[in-house]
Amino acid sequence: MWRAKIFVTLREGVLDPQGQAVRSGLMSQGFKAVSDVRIGKYMEVTVEATSIDEVSAMVRAMCERLLANPVMEDYHFILEEVQ
Repeated sequence: MWRAKIFVTLREGVLDPQGQAVRSGLMSQGFKAVSDVRIGKYMEVTVEATSIDEVSAMVRAMCERLLANPVMEDYHFILEEVQ
């Protein structure tokens, strides 16, 4: 069994209005040092696979087909073997 920790973020250059709103809120709360905020998604998926190569290919396919929009978003993941 493997756990994939998947991080999906907007690509550099893609407008992030939610991130801008959070940045504005932080600035109004006195956090003047904040220069940028980017909002993303975090997911954990548990997968049965026999090897790290197999699970890596499955998670990559999941991200490219459903979990991330390849036009606007980037993704990366961390794999952990679980009992």
